[in-house]
Amino acid sequence: MKNKGLKALYTLLVLLLVNQLTAQTNSWKDTTSYNVPELKKTLNKSGSHYLKATFVSQMWLRHSDLNPGTLINNTAANSYSDIGIRRIRFSAFGQLTDRLYFYTQFGQNNFNFLSKRYTGAFIHDAITEYKLAPQVQLGLGLTGWSGLSRYASPAVGSLLAIDAPLYQQATNGFTDQFLRKLSFYAKGQLGKLDYRIALTSPMTAQNSSTTLPAIGSDANFSMDLPKLQTQGYLFWQFLEKENNTNPYTVGSYLGKKKVFNIGVGWIQQNKAMWYKNNSGDTIRQNMLLLGVDAFLDLPIAKKGAAITAYLAYNNYNFGKNYLRNGSVMNPGTGVTSSGTLNGAGVGAPIIGTGSTIFAQVGYKFKNDLLHEKGTLQPYCSTQLSFFDKLQQPMLMIDGGINWLIHGNHAGKISLGYQSRPIFEINANNEYVQTHRKGMTVLQYQISL
Repeated sequence: MKNKGLKALYTLLVLLLVNQLTAQTNSWKDTTSYNVPELKKTLNKSGSHYLKATFVSQMWLRHSDLNPGTLINNTAANSYSDIGIRRIRFSAFGQLTDRLYFYTQFGQNNFNFLSKRYTGAFIHDAITEYKLAPQVQLGLGLTGWSGLSRYASPAVGSLLAIDAPLYQQATNGFTDQFLRKLSFYAKGQLGKLDYRIALTSPMTAQNSSTTLPAIGSDANFSMDLPKLQTQGYLFWQFLEKENNTNPYTVGSYLGKKKVFNIGVGWIQQNKAMWYKNNSGDTIRQNMLLLGVDAFLDLPIAKKGAAITAYLAYNNYNFGKNYLRNGSVMNPGTGVTSSGTLNGAGVGAPIIGTGSTIFAQVGYKFKNDLLHEKGTLQPYCSTQLSFFDKLQQPMLMIDGGINWLIHGNHAGKISLGYQSRPIFEINANNEYVQTHRKGMTVLQYQISL
């Protein structure tokens, strides 16, 4: 009865949303139209020197089918509905002179009913940057100027889907701070080539956001003194150039630009991982993560219809049988003995030694599809991973629709559904998929 009531609540919410979208009245005409003003203060007459602030807020209403054996504070649960703050971010940055630039970001991620009160907000970015030449900028600090793939550093306010392909944030929380790293970097554009390369001081695994287990037969992050990490991402811009003032890559331009890029990237660290062999000896392994991807965003009609598409291939070597679950704002706190490889709550194995193919596509309807109420943008994405530890491929499927209230990302309501696989061990001591679970999210975003 409880599950039926929750599903009825979600159905009612969707019906109310559709009713608001389709009601053709002038009683709700938004005179602010499609343009939200920038929070910007110019410092010279040309506007090339400036101070600017941005804000992103993403609130979730969610219903989750939980992994088998999930406990929430010692209470067994098969499903749960919750409300949470997926992200809230404040950024301040500026071009102080022709050569001096700074960027800072502060905020909180993943605050829900389980979070400790009065804690959680932290510095995401803090960098200073010097323009050595128009094609070369050098910077230092805690930053998202890192390597691997396009969405290793996503601009979260412009995502096509409700969330980024989180598998590309491959060391998130283990040797970095929510993908940001303490780095010395160089970035810029040489003609159509956009590049970023960095030398990083990895954070110690002892202070990981997740307590690491004792060293065992499967590789994990080493507790040794970490060695320096190198990384980079380079992409060729066949059509219009993207802005590279800040490290975060746009998820969808909504047809405002004509973009087609092909990129390659890497992250490398010597002796980053360790494990025990059959003789009980400690084996230390290098970490090498590679990626190649393509991004397309094009208007396809005069009235603003547009297509956004992304395709990526990644090959990760974290060492022998490394595998890690991803679980955004996880409602589960523990798991019984009957639990699965997925762990508690909404976890699924999305990062590990092996290869991954990721594909995403979205279609934005014409600008005035809903008259003064904006337009719609449906999307779908899939992650197909072949991990060494799993006997079968891992397939994650996401789909949904964005209501672009002003025709852009400034105000956006999104409804999405995710289907994830459940892996359990069989009689042959192999991890195989036994069934699937789902998660439904309603998100409200404001981005300035």
